[in-house]
Amino acid sequence: MTADRRSRRPGPSVRVKVTETNERGERRREDRVATEEPLEIRLAWPGADARRVWVTMRTPGHDFELATGYLRHEQVLAPGDLQRVAYCTDVDLSPEEEFNVVTVTLAAPPRRDPGHRHGGSSSGSSACGVCGKDSVGEVLAAASGRPWDGPVPTPAVVRGLPDVLREHQPVFSRTGGVHAAGLFTVDGDLLVAREDVGRHNAVDKVTGARVLAGEDGTGACLVVSGRAGFELVQKAVAAGIGSLVSVGAPTSLSVRLATESGLVLYGFTSPRRVVRYA
Repeated sequence: MTADRRSRRPGPSVRVKVTETNERGERRREDRVATEEPLEIRLAWPGADARRVWVTMRTPGHDFELATGYLRHEQVLAPGDLQRVAYCTDVDLSPEEEFNVVTVTLAAPPRRDPGHRHGGSSSGSSACGVCGKDSVGEVLAAASGRPWDGPVPTPAVVRGLPDVLREHQPVFSRTGGVHAAGLFTVDGDLLVAREDVGRHNAVDKVTGARVLAGEDGTGACLVVSGRAGFELVQKAVAAGIGSLVSVGAPTSLSVRLATESGLVLYGFTSPRRVVRYA
């Protein structure tokens, strides 16, 4: 990769000029904000040209993991189906698009129609992960990952997990503008942690990291830095996670989906307390 190509590759944060006002007056200074740029995910397989399946706003970094995890959560691929993940090299891409288009190539046709939820050409914000489902039953039918059949962390272990995750959030420390997700063992050992401006993107990156490492993406406990929204529960169920731990509140649909799928769901997690919802 040449120096010119590297210089165009977006990082997780950018410097901006700001004006800070407080009780002592006003001053100009430099600050860092989390980068938010679009990522287009394309899918290809033998006999089929690459096609766009999703566009999401994300924090650049671990893009191959994000694309792989997204397709795993959508039940489009199983770990053994993956042949190649690469940035798109189409000659008609602009310099700004060069590192914002990822193509995932499968060794065989996808397990599910890649347009089964989003029409094959949809886009999403950094705050939205589930836009096309009409019912919990439909999500449960799609979330057919291998169920977790092992133990899950005890409440005593769970209470300490957000603090462990917080120690692995360097972009948040610099910007205060990203979410985080982490996969933990039953004993509370961190396996992988990822950050992103989108809650669902951070979870996609975690699962994608495991799949690209040759694992199936399942695990005892997924910890997220925000609320336990419906889309995060759906992804946890699809990946075969045993328990989901959030520092914020769940929603009615997330509780229902967790209950019906057998996912252990915790909210309002802190060193002093944790609330189990399912």
